[in-house]
Amino acid sequence: MTGPLVKLTKKDFTSDQEVRWCPGCADFAILAGVQKLMPELNIPREKIVFVSGIGCSSRFPYYMNTYGFHTIHGRAPAIATGLKMANPDLNVWMVTGDGDALSIGGNHLIHALRRNVDMKILLFDNRIYGLTKGQASPTSELGKKTKSSPLGTIDRPFNPLTLALGAGATFVARTTANDMPHMMGVLKRAASHKGAAFVEIWQNCVVFNDGAFDEWSEKDVRDERLLKLEHGKPLAYGKGKDKGLRIGGGFTLEQGTLDGAVVHDESRDNVSLAMALAALEPPFPQVMGVLRAVEQPTVDQLARAQEREAGKAKGPATLEALLQSGDVWDVDSGGEA
Repeated sequence: MTGPLVKLTKKDFTSDQEVRWCPGCADFAILAGVQKLMPELNIPREKIVFVSGIGCSSRFPYYMNTYGFHTIHGRAPAIATGLKMANPDLNVWMVTGDGDALSIGGNHLIHALRRNVDMKILLFDNRIYGLTKGQASPTSELGKKTKSSPLGTIDRPFNPLTLALGAGATFVARTTANDMPHMMGVLKRAASHKGAAFVEIWQNCVVFNDGAFDEWSEKDVRDERLLKLEHGKPLAYGKGKDKGLRIGGGFTLEQGTLDGAVVHDESRDNVSLAMALAALEPPFPQVMGVLRAVEQPTVDQLARAQEREAGKAKGPATLEALLQSGDVWDVDSGGEA
């Protein structure tokens, strides 16, 4: 007989490892937020695992007092998928960065999303390779001058939100590390989702890309330049919530007054509105919050269902019978070469 669960605190999820990020790094805020969230989930620590790839963000498992797996560059989605398939009872979190997830790990990421693996994916986006000292990343803006692009990047950047929506993710959201209340709200929603929950987190790299998102996320401008999505409410923004987005000609979003603004519906299976919001570029505001949250069967659920069906069928009784079943053929070695 087991007793009641012991009430855990943030301290219980804080490991004894020295946190080795640069002073002022936004990763500290994300770590604090996740450690604060964990006790609220009422899940034993031995049922929680954090998986990461390579990069500054990928040190995360060392700092969580749970199970963790620091994998290789870009392969975190594959390892996390394997863990969930092998042990569906695990609460799996994947921590990655814009470089780790969207370059070498891009293929693994999109397939984890399309399969709807039941895990939470936190993508720390600072638009730069921080660990390797300041090269352009897949989200670096066009023309960005870095150590690997001294004359400016000539590659158009990935939009993590449209990528996730296009891959079929059942939960897609964005938040920013310098707005703790908003970030905590989004993380709670992601934690409660059954399926692939993808969260892009804007975060600053004070050493190699300081001010990456300041033009939208700083306190003195965020009311005018960020649109915080709320399910069932109009797409409103501005200090007085007096501006809105409405549908224009050719199904495009237009800026205007709150009158006639589109009502946000994150639960629509049709991703057209979510995709339009994710693709907004200046002078439009950038969206924050949950763009899509729908329920679909997860790959581990479907796999377990197949196993049960297979178990109902009687297969060959012995190994020898199994080897001789199905498609077999004879190899004639007596013929001419």
